[in-house]
Formats: sequence, structure tokens, C-alpha cells
Amino acid sequence: MSQSSAIDRADQAKDQIVVVGAGIAGLTAAALLARAGQRVLLLEAHYQSGGCAGSFRRGPYNFDVGATQVAGLEPGGSHARLLAHLQVAAPAASPLDPACVVQLDDGSTPIQIWRDANRWQAERSRQFPGSERFWQLTDALHRANWAFAAGDPVLPPRNLWDLGQLLGALKPNNLASGLLAGSTVADLLWLCGCSGDSRLRRFLDLQLKLYSQEPADRTAALYGATVLAIAQEPLGLWHLQGSMQALASCLEQALTRWGGELRLRQRVQSLRPLAGPGGKAGAGGWRVEASGPGGKTLVVEAADVVCSLPPQALAALLGTAMPAHYARRIEDCGEPSGALVLYGAVDRRQLPAVAVHGHLQLDWPDPGPLFVSVSLEGDGRAPAGQATVIASVFTAAKPWLEGDAADYAARKQLALQGMQQGLFKLLGVAPDDWLHAELATPRSFAHWTGRPYGYVGGIGQHPSRFGPFGLASRTPLAGLWLCGDSIYPGEGTAGVSLSALTAARQLLERRGHNLTLN
Repeated sequence: MSQSSAIDRADQAKDQIVVVGAGIAGLTAAALLARAGQRVLLLEAHYQSGGCAGSFRRGPYNFDVGATQVAGLEPGGSHARLLAHLQVAAPAASPLDPACVVQLDDGSTPIQIWRDANRWQAERSRQFPGSERFWQLTDALHRANWAFAAGDPVLPPRNLWDLGQLLGALKPNNLASGLLAGSTVADLLWLCGCSGDSRLRRFLDLQLKLYSQEPADRTAALYGATVLAIAQEPLGLWHLQGSMQALASCLEQALTRWGGELRLRQRVQSLRPLAGPGGKAGAGGWRVEASGPGGKTLVVEAADVVCSLPPQALAALLGTAMPAHYARRIEDCGEPSGALVLYGAVDRRQLPAVAVHGHLQLDWPDPGPLFVSVSLEGDGRAPAGQATVIASVFTAAKPWLEGDAADYAARKQLALQGMQQGLFKLLGVAPDDWLHAELATPRSFAHWTGRPYGYVGGIGQHPSRFGPFGLASRTPLAGLWLCGDSIYPGEGTAGVSLSALTAARQLLERRGHNLTLN
């Protein structure tokens, strides 16, 4: 085959937008832009959409890849607003109540995070006597945050339009809570006289690590306050019927409905800015190259590119076009985490009564604290009478891509044994009880998602990297926009959807359009 016949030049349109990555962020951005009448091409390296919020099958079992619960499906929630704007029905889901059962492994009663606010208040008062001042403060901060977020602010602002969106979302109570912008959740504990409660601190470290990748003394107070309130009404966490793939399917439907195009098995290899008037990089559009099946190269020229990949991927994609100061800025954000994830299946009769709640946490020493999701009877993830069990733990990512095959296999086996021991402690499932068990490492996620080093969850939400101090969706290169779990407001399907909304609004404003959700 000649070189020219191995290149597919996609239908070129002067004003075309290319979105890179069909995870929830990329799908949302693409669907919103198509809904606004733009010509959109969404490129995804895998054979399906969803990314870390997708699913895969092993025989009769349907496993969620990474994310196992959803926020923002309640009336007025981020997903509910976006799906209503896109005119597609939300996926079938049931509220989690309790949202999670936390076992500190200290001989005490497990902590149940109830959906009902009054029931949760009674639970935390019993579990952590004398801590109510702390919870009242975090609740006040959360309410201020939520009112602010409802105004669709742009953070951090990079031009006058961004600043106007930010100022328009501010409320009087945000000015007061802004005084704590540089504080951590541990600082709030100290302010409320609770810093000596080691059991409360252990609980907070476990919960915050799930969402911010940081413990209490490194999680931004304003971010942590909302994380700690996300499970209670009128908000809540939700369990999707079938699998997490259902959310991606809804967004795919929206993209198709509004005329957008999704191309799977197209791994973007390079983004090259085209010089415009005055020689400004990106002002003349972008040249996007992707590799597809059979080694065929797809070449697309676009006016704008929205990248939902981790920002750590930009250096390889941009090559010499990567501004040196921007490369340093991304490096200064720190090293994201990887994850070890055990995908297993068991006979449901072997599970204790606590497993009926679906989501559990265990403070476990090796390889680390476990977050566990157990499928519910009839939810489409396992045959009748059986259950899938997904257990995950954060880990340093890069070491898992080092060493030879024998060393990797040995470390993987040790990690699997450690996680199974933790699950025996939590669920009573012995190693011989597993009907299916496999372990994914950062190396697995790097292969599955194409994320550098298998990073998951974005950058840690330290005060120096949250909100006005974080990475902006508007990059230094004209026509290049970012969304995803490293962009405000952070990880989770609801968070990345809001980052996609921000990027879409900025891009459309540049084209003279206004995007407003009801």
C-alpha cells in the first residue's frame, strides 16, 4: 500500500471542531457543541466510548472500568441540567442510601453515610461526638459553593469574558468563604476544635482521598466541604442500571441527535497548530493526526480542538509546539495517582448483610485503603444469585510501568493477595470463593485508556491547585481547550461534565455564540 492510500483525510470544514477523547468529558463537550449547531468530530482511541466511566464484559459479568457511582442526576444536578439541554433522557438509576459504609477496622461500628440529612447528622454525632461545629461549617461552605456553581462560573479566568462569568456567579456568602481559599480540611478541623479526634481524621482522609486524591491536610477546604456533602439530599449519589456505560450511551445519543460524529479506534498522535495572521500559533486552526485500524492515518484540519485527555499528554501531542512555560505549569501540578482495581465475582449468598448497600470502604494497610462496589441483584452486572465485586486503591503510577515482565507479575500477584485479604476482612470472601478475579494496574489503564502512565482521577485538589489556582480550560494556544478531571471542578462524572460545559461556553463565545443552560 502506498503512503498516500494509507492516509484518510476526513471531510475538511473550515469551522470544524475536533474533540479528543470520548470519556464523559469529551462526550459532553462534543454533544453541547453539536447542540449549538457546530460541526463536531469526536475521536476516541478505544472501540467504545466511556473511558474510565465505561464498562467491559468477562463472560456473564459486566464490570465498570473505574467510576462506579454518579452524582448530579437529581433535579437541578449537573447531569440532569445537561441532559435536559441535550434533550435526551437520563439513564435509569437508583439513589444510594447509604451512599457508603465505612469500616475503619478499629473494632467500632461501621459508619453509614445516609442520604437523609437528619439521619446522617444523627449518625455522625454518634460516631464522632463533639464534631458538630465542624460539620456545620463544612455545610455552610458547601451551600455557598453550590450557589456559586449554579451560576456556571469560569475558573480560573484567563480573559475579561471569563472574569465576567466568574463575577456574575459570585454571591455575598462566597466573599466570606473565599477567605478560606488557601485552607485545607484539616485547618477547618483545627478551627472547630476537632483536630484531636483521630478517628474523625481517619474517616475524613478515607473519604477525601476518593475524590481529591489528597488527605484532609492537603485537600482544599472549599473542595472538601462539597465532597463531604455530596451524598445528602437534595443532592445524592446514584447507582446506574446495567452499567456505567449507560451514561456514555445517553451522551452518544445526544451527539448523534444533533449531527455530531464519533469515530472510534482513532488514537490521536499529534496536534499541530497552524499559524494565523501575525504568526500566532493556533490562530490558523489545527492539524490533527490519528492512527486507526490497519495502521491507517486519519488527518483532520479543524478551527478548534477540545482535548479531554490528561494535560500530561499534551507534551507528546504538541511536540515542539508545546510552550515551555506551559509545560512547567503542568509539571508543577504534581504527579497524579494510578489505581489498582480488582474485578471479581462471587456467589451472592456468601456476602454479609452490609454488602447489600453496594458501596463500602475499608481502611486497609497493604496495598492501601479499599473502596469497594458490590453489584445489586437485578442491576445487569451479574447473573441472578451472583454479584460482581470491584475493589480499588490509589497507587503511585509510574513504578507499575517499570521493570521486566517477571518483576511486574510478582508485584501484581502480591497486590492481588493483599486486596483479597482486605476483602476477606470486609466481606468474608476467601480466596477460593472467587468465581472470577483479575487485577488491573496503572499499566492496564495506560493500555485501556491511553492515559500517560495510567493516571486516573486528575490532579490532587490541594489549595494551590484548586479553583482560581488550578489549570484553566483556556490554554495559551489559540483554539486549544481542555476539559476533564484535571480541570475545575475536578474528578467524577459530574465534575468533568461541568469542565466540558465551561470549555464549550468559552469556545462558542469566541465564535460569537452564547451557551446557557436552563
